[in-house]
Amino acid sequence: MSDYGIALLNMGGAANEEEVSIFLKNMFRDRHILRIGSRPLRYLLAWLIASKRKSKALSHYAMIGDRSPILSHSRSLAKKLSAIAGARVFIAMRYAPPFTSEAVAEVKKSGVKRLVLLPLYPQYSTATTLSSLECFYSEMKKIAFSLPISRVDRFYDHPTYNAAIIDEIKKVLGAKNASEFALVFSAHGLPQSVVDKGDPYQTECEAHARILTKRLTLENLSFDETVLAYQSKVGPLKWITPSLEQTINELYRKGHRKLLIVPLSFPIDNLETDYELAIDYFNRAKKIGYEEFLVARCPNDSDRFATALSELALSALIAG
Repeated sequence: MSDYGIALLNMGGAANEEEVSIFLKNMFRDRHILRIGSRPLRYLLAWLIASKRKSKALSHYAMIGDRSPILSHSRSLAKKLSAIAGARVFIAMRYAPPFTSEAVAEVKKSGVKRLVLLPLYPQYSTATTLSSLECFYSEMKKIAFSLPISRVDRFYDHPTYNAAIIDEIKKVLGAKNASEFALVFSAHGLPQSVVDKGDPYQTECEAHARILTKRLTLENLSFDETVLAYQSKVGPLKWITPSLEQTINELYRKGHRKLLIVPLSFPIDNLETDYELAIDYFNRAKKIGYEEFLVARCPNDSDRFATALSELALSALIAG
């Protein structure tokens, strides 16, 4: 085993009813999510929002087995990554167990000499990547712990990672004819005001969609149309467009009757993919009149995804 470790950073997901409240409160307490300067006011609003959203969230979790699949996939991925990279791998979740504080304590106890921080967000955003990185550094500071750190800020353009996404598209498509389907890359949305302040997330999502579209062509997978859309809007603020709902409706008006949805900003399945895409939007599409509505799985714990993360970690170590 090498003397370096890899910390996989992510938002996390609820594993039981109690963690639903914990997840929601922690998410909306995050100053990168609820962008209110006053901490007491932000915490109060976080409690109010979490209380209001808990019942609906529980009903959604009930439809996917009462828990988010993100932790089980992450543990399996970490095991594979450790074997490939020959390194200790730690899981650090931002809003639900195992929390970042637990991961930092494990890193310190492990005795590794170097650490790679690898946020599992393909595209960089202040709301995800920066938030998770800041949290990790903050928890290290709390226990006066330090060691040489390298980090991966984004990986949407990494060839092996994109090959893992193509693998999942091929799996869900099976023997079906790609030319009969419109393909929608679906990314988590973001308030327009965040992008207007310089957040690169939307630009990187657009670049990622172009990269994958080109790779699909090279794989002789020619879809009838390929577009990018954004899902998971919450609250009254204006969010980046087009929304997934608008896109699905527009594609139907243009004559499309078969859709394949590919999660773009999620490398690991979670509530937004297993419920929102595979159940909620599936039902909406069927109600509109779509004949087929396929949703590709995320790379999750695939061998190719684990290999991609190993390559990213090694590159980060070499770069210092």
